[in-house]
Amino acid sequence: MSQSRDFGETYDVIIVGAGPAGMTAAMYAGRSMLRTIVLERGVSGGELLNTEIIEDYPGFEHIEGWDLAQKFESHAKKFGAEFVQETVLTLTKLTDGAFKGLFEAATESGNSYLARTAIVTSGGTPIKLNVPGELEYAGKGVSYCAICDGAFFKGHTLAVVGGGDAAVEESDFLTRYGQKVYLIHRREELRASKILQKRLFENPKIEVIWNSVVEKIEADEQGLVNNIVLRDVNTHAARNLAATGIFVFIGFRPNTGIIVGHVDHDEMGYVRTDMNMETSIKGLFAAGDVRVQLTRQITTAAGDGTTAAIAAEKYLAAMRRQGDEPEIVATGGYAV
Repeated sequence: MSQSRDFGETYDVIIVGAGPAGMTAAMYAGRSMLRTIVLERGVSGGELLNTEIIEDYPGFEHIEGWDLAQKFESHAKKFGAEFVQETVLTLTKLTDGAFKGLFEAATESGNSYLARTAIVTSGGTPIKLNVPGELEYAGKGVSYCAICDGAFFKGHTLAVVGGGDAAVEESDFLTRYGQKVYLIHRREELRASKILQKRLFENPKIEVIWNSVVEKIEADEQGLVNNIVLRDVNTHAARNLAATGIFVFIGFRPNTGIIVGHVDHDEMGYVRTDMNMETSIKGLFAAGDVRVQLTRQITTAAGDGTTAAIAAEKYLAAMRRQGDEPEIVATGGYAV
């Protein structure tokens, strides 16, 4: 006897996350005539929205992050991809019942979406320093987004924590507003690309504080940041740094907690995939910043998204050839 459940629209591909990887995947899935939905908790763009000017995406020598994000989304929509603002809580490959083999995305609003395949492009969350004062003064001098908050600190003395591309790039950006920017790094050399380091060292408004970590963030009587306590990792000596803003760029934690069931990953939680972007769960693909890889750039995210979408289409074609697709019933649900 058939069982059915109405999920409304049923899709070939669910894409979770609308950053460069997700929107590229959506564009290619649409071009392949796959019924595609992109679920994104906020505005489309991902990390593009945290970068004011982009200079390393081929074809655009100089473009605003917001503008590029809009172009990505518009291009995907042109080929039929549907974008819905939803916060996905869980993504599950159903293993029994009428919906066996399908992926269900359950959202914070209570809606559920079904698809034959899924692509996770959910990016990451900024890693916190986990020091006293960080949570208390978030939004009161503690920030994780220079583009978002830099304009609030005109004429201030600012601190940036980190040593990678993001920290170095945002230090340079913040000199547009701050009268002085300190880059605090726990080692004696930076991990950032050489061209970004060159710009940093040539900027007279930036000073690097080497071999140091933040121990505490302090504020004035109004609860606004006014001091950062640093510790030298070699001498263990403490010092105060008078700054009214601290921007933290020490990395991201991949947003892979939505995946129900074990998926192969590294020690940091980044998902392992094969050359087709497929995870250890058949039919589930991952692309962009959630995936184990050497570098996390717009170009690599877009490449991942391309591969994932094409691989998903081939996965579906193989299912059709093998006769493994569930039967669509009139309600919009599935029956077996």
